[in-house]
Amino acid sequence: MQHPQSPPWASLSQEEHEFQYNPQRAFPNFADHQLARAPANAAAQTSLKAHVDLPYGDHPLRRVDIYPAAGAAGPAPVHVFFHGGYWRAQDKENFAFLAVRFVARGITTVIANYELCPGSTLDGVADSATAAVEWTFRNIADYGGDSMRIGLSGHSAGAHLCAEILAVDWWERDIDPSFIAGTVLISGIFDPAPAIRTTVNAQLKLTPEIAARHNVERRPPQLQCPTWIYVGGLEPWHWIDLSFRYSHHLRRHSRDPEVHVLPGWGHFDIINHYADPESPIFAAALAATSGHYDRPTGRASA
Repeated sequence: MQHPQSPPWASLSQEEHEFQYNPQRAFPNFADHQLARAPANAAAQTSLKAHVDLPYGDHPLRRVDIYPAAGAAGPAPVHVFFHGGYWRAQDKENFAFLAVRFVARGITTVIANYELCPGSTLDGVADSATAAVEWTFRNIADYGGDSMRIGLSGHSAGAHLCAEILAVDWWERDIDPSFIAGTVLISGIFDPAPAIRTTVNAQLKLTPEIAARHNVERRPPQLQCPTWIYVGGLEPWHWIDLSFRYSHHLRRHSRDPEVHVLPGWGHFDIINHYADPESPIFAAALAATSGHYDRPTGRASA
């Protein structure tokens, strides 16, 4: 009789588990990074044309901000970004800075809010992210975007939500799944189960049943789009392993994701890559949206 394999975190002490699976514990200076980006974020909010707080549903967090492409002669490719925050924190208004480089390259940028725990369960969180992408597909033409050229990226919990979107059967929604051109997953958590043993679960309210429903390591991907997976080399090993485990899942389903560990980067500064046109993550995000990938040689500034 074959016994089920124990999860990788089964032997960790409670203290070590918290360190490995709660990024704020591993990087106690986490707030410093958002503070450092605040001037660039404020400048983006002031300088970029934007349509803000557009509703894609009744819930007050079902809102997107759209930053139209600069100088587009026709329908522009679209990039949709989902922020992190362990499904229970953060807001799109803190990520306007990442639209700057996309807009300058002729890409309309959509930064999405979504439902958060504990006001919603992870069921509602994931459903709202999928709804944001569906709304973008059906409405982005009104804002100069091309509904059949949409790229995705997400950081941390946002990477999980992108993986949720890859697992959706879009034909059931009468949408050709080729509308997703590619996706970039940054420092993601793809199996929610280890979060149950962290202090974060006081807000997440995860149960084993909810975690299992949203374990994208177990749900077959439905899209064939290219995928790039990144994680910081300074992140705890078990968090890094989450990215490798998800990449193995994609490979078991005949996908061929790129997987990169970026030395010198942690969980909260890795999204600085969006501000550097020479960075590998920004290059991948361009490719995930426009389909052209120039392998970069530069390094984003911390």
